[in-house]
Amino acid sequence: MSWYSLLQPDHIYTFLLLFVRLSTLFVFLPFFNHMSISPQIKAAFAFYLTLVLYPIIPVTPEPENYATLFAAIFSEVIMGLIAGVILSIVFGILSYAGEQIAFVMGFSLASVIDPQSQIQSPLVSQFLLLLAMVILLAFNGHHIILIWMVDAIKAAPLGGFVLSHEIFDYVINAMANLFIMGFSLAFPIIALSLLSDIIFGMLMKTMPQFNLLVVGFPIKIALSMAVWIAVLGSMMLIFKNEFLAAMRVLVQWLQ
Repeated sequence: MSWYSLLQPDHIYTFLLLFVRLSTLFVFLPFFNHMSISPQIKAAFAFYLTLVLYPIIPVTPEPENYATLFAAIFSEVIMGLIAGVILSIVFGILSYAGEQIAFVMGFSLASVIDPQSQIQSPLVSQFLLLLAMVILLAFNGHHIILIWMVDAIKAAPLGGFVLSHEIFDYVINAMANLFIMGFSLAFPIIALSLLSDIIFGMLMKTMPQFNLLVVGFPIKIALSMAVWIAVLGSMMLIFKNEFLAAMRVLVQWLQ
C-alpha cells in the first residue's frame, strides 16, 4: 500500500471514524476516563491505537454528504456513551453502597469532592471506588476493555452503530439493579446498625442514665467497621463478577 493511497478520501474517512470511536471510548469508559489522566495523554493514546489498529479494519466508503458524515460520527459517540454507561453502573453500585454505609455509620457529613464526577460524595464511597480501581488493575480489567475495543473495531462497522431496544432495555434494568445490588452490599452494616439501635433503645428504657451520644455512637461505629472489614473482600468479589458480566454483555453486541 503506497502513501498516496492512504491520502484518498476513503482512507481519510475511515481513519477519522476510527479515531472518533477510540476517542469516545476513552472519554466514557471507566478507568480510562479518570480525571487524573490528562486529556493530552488520552488523545495521544487514542491516536496511537488508531495508527496501530487501522491496518486491520476494512476501508469505509466515503460519505455522500456532510449529513451522512455527521450521522456516522454521532453513532460512534452514542456507542461509546452506551458502553461507558453500562460499565459505570458497576462502579455506581459501590458508590451507592458506600453512601448507605456512611449514613448508618454517621459519616454522611464527612464528604469530599469526587475528582471524577466533581460532586461531593462520602469518604466511604471514595474508598470503595479507589479500591475497586485497584482490584480492576489486579485482575487486568483494563486489558479486557482494550481487547473489547479491538474486537468491536473488527466486528462492528465504523459509523454503523444503531441503538436497539435490547440495549435500551438492558440499561434500564441495570439502573434498577444498581439500587438493589448497592443495598445488598450495604445490608450487613445496615442490619447491624438497626439491631444496635434496638439494643440501645432497650438500654435507654431500662437505664435512663445511659448516654447514647457519648457511648452508643462510638460502639455503633466500631461494630460497623468490624462488619465492613469482614465483608469487604466479598464486596470486591461481587464487583469483579458484575464487571465481567457487563463485559460479557458488551461482547454479545458484537455477535
